[in-house]
Amino acid sequence: MYRAPVEEIAHTLNHIAGLKAAIEAEKFGELTEDLVDAILSEAGRFANDEIFPLRESGDTHGAVLKDGAVTTPPGWKELYHRWIEGGWNALAAPEEYGGQGLPTMLSVAALEMWNSGSLGFAIGPTLTMGAIEALEKHASEELRATYLEKLVSGEWMGTMNLTEPQAGSDLAALRARAEPARDGTYRIFGQKIFITYGEQDFTDNIVHLVLARLPDAPAGTRGISLFLVPKFLVNEDGSLGQRNDVFCASVEHKLGIHGSPTCTMIFGDGYAEAAEPGAIGWLIGEENKGLACMFTMMNNARLAVGMQGVAVAEAAYQKALAYAQERRQGKASTYQGEGMAPIIHHPDVQRNLLTMKALTHAARAISYSCAHAIDMSRIGEAEDARHWQERAGLLTPVSKAFATDIGVDVASLGVQVHGGMGYIEETGAAALLRDARIAPIYEGTNGIQAIDLVARKLPLSGGEQVHTYIAELRNDIEALRASNAKGFGRTADNCANALTELEEATNFLLETQAAGRSEAALAGATPYLRLFALAAGGAYLVRGALADRSPSRVALARFFAENLIQETSALKSRVIEGAESLAEAGASLHA
Repeated sequence: MYRAPVEEIAHTLNHIAGLKAAIEAEKFGELTEDLVDAILSEAGRFANDEIFPLRESGDTHGAVLKDGAVTTPPGWKELYHRWIEGGWNALAAPEEYGGQGLPTMLSVAALEMWNSGSLGFAIGPTLTMGAIEALEKHASEELRATYLEKLVSGEWMGTMNLTEPQAGSDLAALRARAEPARDGTYRIFGQKIFITYGEQDFTDNIVHLVLARLPDAPAGTRGISLFLVPKFLVNEDGSLGQRNDVFCASVEHKLGIHGSPTCTMIFGDGYAEAAEPGAIGWLIGEENKGLACMFTMMNNARLAVGMQGVAVAEAAYQKALAYAQERRQGKASTYQGEGMAPIIHHPDVQRNLLTMKALTHAARAISYSCAHAIDMSRIGEAEDARHWQERAGLLTPVSKAFATDIGVDVASLGVQVHGGMGYIEETGAAALLRDARIAPIYEGTNGIQAIDLVARKLPLSGGEQVHTYIAELRNDIEALRASNAKGFGRTADNCANALTELEEATNFLLETQAAGRSEAALAGATPYLRLFALAAGGAYLVRGALADRSPSRVALARFFAENLIQETSALKSRVIEGAESLAEAGASLHA
């Protein structure tokens, strides 16, 4: 059983990420705390009562392709229509196209609950939300008028088509081509793989956003354009017209998220009847500037995927906690009842459960803080907007990578708490681990996120942005020292040490890059991202515990600081001292 942690989510939004202060400052218009509570409660109810009961059928039945059509798991199509009838697809979408215009923070919190209910279900609507943002920012008025209202309502769904067989994360290797037509449209040809919900039975039209090259495009990523390619063409009155020449050729058999159809899409192979060959598409933005347009969608998706990590971790923790409370084995001094003790009384099981809980809470805090930065960048002006844009840029790769890494870690610990029964499919613990494993891979592997953080985000404003962020985290630790609050143990000292190690590693990477030693900097990128997240997570847990001094939050902050955060010392060593040995050992791999 999964129960949405609405109270904990609200606490993190309000007292760690900054939603309460923003509402009090009237940054979000007429949004009130009461309305926030109502939205979170209803989103939690929908996750508990509507999505979660269909998680197992999604895993066991999966999505099935027959004669070019995909059938989703039993009950999922009806679930999707209940979901859009509730207005959930429009939560953060622009009001001018039928959306509710609510903050990204609320959308992200709801995404967590829906993904905890079923990651395979929630990933489909997530991509539609990203398509909405890309079209709103970059498409022509005509395209926005034709497609946005239907996408916002959820009547149509959107997809993102980047990957090709020969080009995984290297978009410079894309071969899909776009040929200009006489009527101002384009004809798209090529193959895309790993396309989430590329074909489905939820909606009667699918709006594909596709990266392709024009005939005279420059080489590399500078020569990529973005196109809108609908499954069905749209008539002038808004009704659906002829079938476009884009089809699903196969659906992948995957380790997890079985209910989500992962499709191979073929564009322009002559399956549809048309006057001339090729899938009909419309340019989004400018020619050869498609990557910038697609990154609008990808950045949205990266934070959303980070929420998948938080979501699966929360679900795995709840499942493991419930099992540990019921499963009896051995004796324990803290158990006064008869017979064998519930395993939750054993210290090693407690350590596993608390590690799961603490990592989940830290990842949630980082991700919600990233969403807050996105919101503030949208409503800010001039220098203030630039500051928050940089803050969102800094936190996006950390949110995506750390949260999805801990999603796998926590789900794996969940299997461990279950013991042998965790390896048996019927408990559901293994399914969560299988689902979690894709999140560190798609929407930019976590290695790429670490490179982005070190190579692009640390140098923002000459390093001022990252140093300002570290200083803000230090303020939380100084607030703890000044509070004289009881029960924190060595939390202040350990968190302060972690922030010092983060600062030293940051300075090393900035200086290394400035000296032109990019390979040495990139060698430390992945351990640096983990170091960054642990130091930030510790400070955020302190902030949350100081907000209400609840014994459970104080105890969790202390556990994190006295059991987990010390990893930052070893990580700093890997960042600063590990490049040479990595290079020498790496050479032996291809000797």
